[in-house]
Amino acid sequence: MNGQFRSAPGSVNLEMLKAQAFDLSPEPALVVNGDGALVAVNEAAERLFGQGLSLLARGRFGAALPTGSALVSLLNRAIEEGAPVRERGVEISLFGHPSFEADGAAAPLADGSVLLTLHVKGGSLGGERTGAEAAGLRTIVGLGRMLAHEIKNPLMGIRGAAQLLKSGAKAEDAPLAQLIVDETDRVRRLVDRMEAFSDDALPDCQPINIHQVLDRVKALAANGVADGLSLTDDYDPSLPPAFGDEDQLIQIFLNLVKNAAEAAHSRGDGRGAITVHTAYRHGVRVRAARGQALRGAPLEIRVQDNGPGVPAHLRESLFQPFVTTKTHGAGLGLALVAKLVAGHGGLIDFESEPGRTTFRVLLPIASHDPVASQKDVTA
Repeated sequence: MNGQFRSAPGSVNLEMLKAQAFDLSPEPALVVNGDGALVAVNEAAERLFGQGLSLLARGRFGAALPTGSALVSLLNRAIEEGAPVRERGVEISLFGHPSFEADGAAAPLADGSVLLTLHVKGGSLGGERTGAEAAGLRTIVGLGRMLAHEIKNPLMGIRGAAQLLKSGAKAEDAPLAQLIVDETDRVRRLVDRMEAFSDDALPDCQPINIHQVLDRVKALAANGVADGLSLTDDYDPSLPPAFGDEDQLIQIFLNLVKNAAEAAHSRGDGRGAITVHTAYRHGVRVRAARGQALRGAPLEIRVQDNGPGVPAHLRESLFQPFVTTKTHGAGLGLALVAKLVAGHGGLIDFESEPGRTTFRVLLPIASHDPVASQKDVTA
C-alpha cells in the first residue's frame, strides 16, 4: 500500500493504481486502523463475508472478534514487530459468518493501520496436513519399517567382513576396506533416521519448562554446530510450562538450531548469528489430526538465523521427506521435526528472505489437570 512506484507523465494516477491493486486482489483483504476500526475491505473480502463495507465497518473491528481471537494476536504481532507476519490455520469468526480456517498475513502500514490478508485454502503444518504432506509421511513410515528389516542386518555383515579384510590387507588396500566400513556406517545412520518415522508411540508428555530445554539445546549447539556464531536468546520469563516430551523437544529444537547454524555459517563472513525467541500468543489454536476439534497452542518458540534464506522453489515442500538444501543432506531432519511437533499437538511454520529465516513452533501449555492435558495431545 505504501510502496514506492514510478509512473510516467500522463499515466494513471498512482493512488488509483494502488486502490485498484487492493480491490482486484484475489485474496480477501481488510485494513484496520490504530483504533481497531475497519476502514477498508476489497471485493474478495466482501464476497467472502457476503456484506458490503458499510455493514462490515459497523462498530469497531475488535468488537466483532471473539475473546482471545488469533486475529487480534496476528494484528498485535505486526504492530509490535513492525514487519509483515503470518499465521497458518487461523480460526476466523467474524460478522456472524460461520467460522472457518484460513492462513492470515498482517502487514503494518505507514499511517499506523494494518493490512490483513486471508488465504482461505491454506493449511497448517501442524496437526492437520495437506494431502501431499500426509502421503509423504505415510511413505516414509513404510520405507523406515522396510529398511530396518531388510537392510540393517546385511549391513552389519558387510561391515564385519570389511573389518576382517582391513586387518589382513596390505597397507595400500587398507583405505579401501576402511571406506567400506565408513560407508556402511553412513547407510546405517540413514536407516536409523528413517526408522524414527515408523515409531508410532505417543510422546511421553509432562509439564516442562521450555526454557530449560532451549538452554540445553543452546549449550549443545555452542560446543558443536554453532561454534563461532553469535548464539543469543530473547525469552519471555512469564511463560507457563509446556506440555511435552523432553527428549523429543530437545530433538526438535536441536534440529532447528543445527539447520540455523549451517545457514549462518554459510555466510562465510564470520558474522553469522542465531537468536532463540519465546513468547505467549493468545488465541492461537491448532486443529488436531483426523479432524478433531481445535485446541490451544499458545507457546511460541522462534529460531532465527541471518543466513541466505530458503530457496523459493523449496518453500512449499520444505517439510516433506527428502527435500533439502544441503549437498550431502538426506532431507529427513525437518520432516521428522514436523512429525514430532504434530505429535505434540503443535504447529511448525517458517518465514524466509535473504538474511533472515525464522522457524516458528507453537506448542500447547500444561493444563492444571494432567489428565486433560494428556487427552489434548492424544485426541
